[in-house]
Amino acid sequence: MNGEHYNENDIQVLEGLEAVRKRPGMYIGTTSERGLNHLVWEIVDNSVDEALAGYCDDIEITINKDESVTVKDDGRGIPTGIHPKTGVSTVETIFTVLHAGGKFGGGGYKVSGGLHGVGASVVNALSTMLEVKIYQNGNVYYQKYINGGHPVGKLEIIDKCDPERTGTSVTFLPDPTIFKETTIYNYDTLRHRAQELAFLNKGLQIKLIDLRNNKSEAFLYNGGIIEYVKMLNENKTPIHDDIIYCEGEEDGIEIEVALQYNDGYSSNIYSFTNNINTVEGGTHEEGVRLALSRIINKYGKASNILKEKDDTLTSDDVKEGLTMIISCKHPDPQFEGQTKTKLGNAEVRKIASNVFGEKLEKFLMENPAEAKLILEKCILASHARLAAKKARETTRRKGGLEITNKWGKLTDCKSNDPSISEIFIVEGDSAGGSAKDGRDYMTQAVLPLRGKILNVEKARLDRALNNEEIRSIITAFGTGIGEEFDISKLRYHKIIIMADADVDGGHIRTLLLTLFYRFFRPIVEQGHVYAAQPPLFKVVHGKTIHWCLNEQERDDYISSLPENTKYEISRNKGLGEMDAKELRETTMSIDNRVLKQITVEDAMLADKVFETLMGEEVEPRRQFIEENARYAELDI
Repeated sequence: MNGEHYNENDIQVLEGLEAVRKRPGMYIGTTSERGLNHLVWEIVDNSVDEALAGYCDDIEITINKDESVTVKDDGRGIPTGIHPKTGVSTVETIFTVLHAGGKFGGGGYKVSGGLHGVGASVVNALSTMLEVKIYQNGNVYYQKYINGGHPVGKLEIIDKCDPERTGTSVTFLPDPTIFKETTIYNYDTLRHRAQELAFLNKGLQIKLIDLRNNKSEAFLYNGGIIEYVKMLNENKTPIHDDIIYCEGEEDGIEIEVALQYNDGYSSNIYSFTNNINTVEGGTHEEGVRLALSRIINKYGKASNILKEKDDTLTSDDVKEGLTMIISCKHPDPQFEGQTKTKLGNAEVRKIASNVFGEKLEKFLMENPAEAKLILEKCILASHARLAAKKARETTRRKGGLEITNKWGKLTDCKSNDPSISEIFIVEGDSAGGSAKDGRDYMTQAVLPLRGKILNVEKARLDRALNNEEIRSIITAFGTGIGEEFDISKLRYHKIIIMADADVDGGHIRTLLLTLFYRFFRPIVEQGHVYAAQPPLFKVVHGKTIHWCLNEQERDDYISSLPENTKYEISRNKGLGEMDAKELRETTMSIDNRVLKQITVEDAMLADKVFETLMGEEVEPRRQFIEENARYAELDI
């Protein structure tokens, strides 16, 4: 376009579902695997809404052999009459018109799990084929859509059914021209969310069937979030037997909370609004946290467990070792925050605090033995916090090159711009030396460590702060830790773990990731943590040296060589075997290296991985390793 030609003909109007296909990310966030899964949950959410309204008991999700997905429910079924506004069937309206549904105050649903009410039409727009069947009035109604939501004929009756049967069945096949990264569904990812929805909606059965390998599971939890907490604590040791459960309603807003303390040191608090995981928290979580601190302090002083000389317990003290699920059902939720998953309704804070506070206080009064165990746990956490405050003073950065542990010194980069600065955390003396010599001194810093750092899954913050290697890491990052943590002060936007590609190297990576996840979680969540991928093989032929990341690369390279070429293959035993030039060319240079970004798509799955790998229980760890032995990396 140039300045001489710009008129009404240059303005494009996207009609119907064209806008969705043009900008799918606006509607489902991404066209990666996460977006592919999002299609399933947009349809399932409609079935869950029927369950929330009291009309649905069973939902069935089937992954078909051709990677299409079928979602069936026994709800009321989509209305089949002609819609007065569009002049076509209500079914066709719902599947072809954006923002058409029973979630906008028309009396269809009091509470809805869908964020935008665009689910069915967006799924249709992003599919090459979608079929819908409705069971109503003794009839089976059917309509098909192809190529991004174009109807093939009108809604028609194709069969009869039991007059008592009602429900909806939707089958869709994602469009590979939209989902270019993958159209293959991951069973475990769908399984996790299906189970989560069953926990959050007690009495609702959700069945997941995979026809690709004839696998199926059914999830039904009449105990709801009580059973959720039980599952999350299954590899931990609870300090009290009963799971504390509170529920109540005020002004049409329902609050449910289940919690149990264990003997660990990290907290696992997850909140939901209308089944949506509010990963950034919000007013429902704030209200519950305020009540938790208030009631535990009040009970502690009234029962004389909390002595006059003891400080008031803080929010951090009362959440140590806490596993908690908070579920809010709101008729008109307002979401905010970076990912639109933070509840912003101001009125919920007080309601959540009142509902939870009243029930928690009643439990503590009626169960003095368990209440004492909880108070003693919180008081120990308070003492550890004060000790950690003293230890934290030693981690504050004083100057450019003053960070030293007994194994070596941080070799800092010249740049003060975090966006281009990166730090390599290197295990081993020889590798540390090679990394220092092979780095780009302007943007790359190197911090050498020796051996395996403290497993923080089994240690409080105060003990971690007395560990020399951990203190070095905290000081190098510059963010502080605990209540002082401030990610805006992070000095390097790439934190790269560089360890050998063997079992010991894998263990070191896992220990460091556990440290980062437990004490610096935002740096993992915001994508600042990477694992370097050193090559496993060196192929030498003549004067040519070629490095290969894995066996496949090695075999492909060898097969590409001319016939009768003589070559030698050697396997790298460790980073320390490489000189500075080799390490720079293969693992550190931004032109040649391969980095693996460590991401946390789901905090609960990550928690389970770390607890299993690093916790006290041996049997779950053995089972996890056996099931995941084929994976070379921890990819959360």
